[in-house]
Amino acid sequence: MSTLVQIRATPLTKSDILIPERWTQLLLGMLCMMSISSPQYVWSLMTKPLMAQIGASLPELQITFSLLIVLQTFFSPFQGFFVDRLGPRIMLSAGAALTGLSWILAAQAHTLTELYLSYGLLGGLGTGIIYVGVVGLVVRWFPGQRGLAVGLVAAGYGFGAIVTTFPIAAHLAHHGVTPTLTLFGGLMGAVGLLAAQFVKRAPPGTATTLPTVSAHRGHSDRSADFAPRMMLKQPVFWLMFLMMAMMSTSGLMVISQMGAFAHDFGIADLPVWGMAALPLALTIDRFTNGLTRPFFGYLSDRLGRENTMAIAFGLEAIAMGGWLLLHQDPLLFVLLSGLVFFGWGEIFSLFPATLTDTFGERHATTNYGLLYMSQGVGSVLGGPLAALLHRYTGSWEPVFLAMIALDAGTALLALFLLKPMRQTLTAHSAPALS
Repeated sequence: MSTLVQIRATPLTKSDILIPERWTQLLLGMLCMMSISSPQYVWSLMTKPLMAQIGASLPELQITFSLLIVLQTFFSPFQGFFVDRLGPRIMLSAGAALTGLSWILAAQAHTLTELYLSYGLLGGLGTGIIYVGVVGLVVRWFPGQRGLAVGLVAAGYGFGAIVTTFPIAAHLAHHGVTPTLTLFGGLMGAVGLLAAQFVKRAPPGTATTLPTVSAHRGHSDRSADFAPRMMLKQPVFWLMFLMMAMMSTSGLMVISQMGAFAHDFGIADLPVWGMAALPLALTIDRFTNGLTRPFFGYLSDRLGRENTMAIAFGLEAIAMGGWLLLHQDPLLFVLLSGLVFFGWGEIFSLFPATLTDTFGERHATTNYGLLYMSQGVGSVLGGPLAALLHRYTGSWEPVFLAMIALDAGTALLALFLLKPMRQTLTAHSAPALS
């Protein structure tokens, strides 16, 4: 009895209180991410019914999707700034409301302009706020497991589409595009808004209170806090920007051109396990693109960020090379497509974690917003410019070779340039640069 009384009388430490709380915040962040994944990942389901509703051509309609991605990406520094200043609860609530409203208004769109302003503009702003806001939230709550934490919430963005794709497809088939956009717009806005009410910033001192995982992470929890203007003066940031743009170019080339080169290779409709090769590959890709984020994030917490980057980016280069050489076999096309995405999707866990390790937590959301703009650069290089390269050369081989070179080059940059530059910066950083 005395032992029991003694145990009950032992006061809770700050770490005892924060450990359960941080996992609660992680789950809330994943829920917010899942609630805003549909505008990007189910867009392809909406194109035909929206073309019929508005009377637009496919190229005209696809501008909506471009607006969604560009606004999500290029406004992220400003969105991150307001998240840092106003707090995650207010801004994530606004992001959820804008995302839901974008679909509700798009349901009533009868012109391209109305669709651009609703699905494109409001959707891009809303999803962008939540994406950078959630990443900024978890890097503060998990100082010793940033790779794993960011990987899990980034995976939520991909897995959310798996949850909603089939219900949305079924509802579209039975009820049409207007009721579907209205219903699911209301649902995803409500889910995101509810989850946002319980998010909160990590309290000061979390980085020194919570236990870390390993002594081999390759970073310091006592890194200086760089304000954005100071970070932009550091060559390390611009190297990371270049590397993330290079990897984004490779991955977004595959996402935007996969249907085209699968048909050109003549394997899009060939059967694999009773399904056509292309849709089966796309289904597998969603799983591997989600799984890779927590997997390599967790690995980077133990092996170090740059070492893990070299492994992951090198894996994609090898997978892309095999894809090009063996593209006539439909089974290998499907399997290698999953491996390509497994080697690419982890950029959304490795780069945010590395950035916060290097430049501190205080301005983490704004700083990541600046780095996230690199994906917008990659979307241009991997989308229209890659298509132009194919049109100019008449072959997909130069496009693939360019992407393989980008993947391999980024792996080498991680090991031989980023790693020593980060070590030098950390060693010479002042205690605070904010």
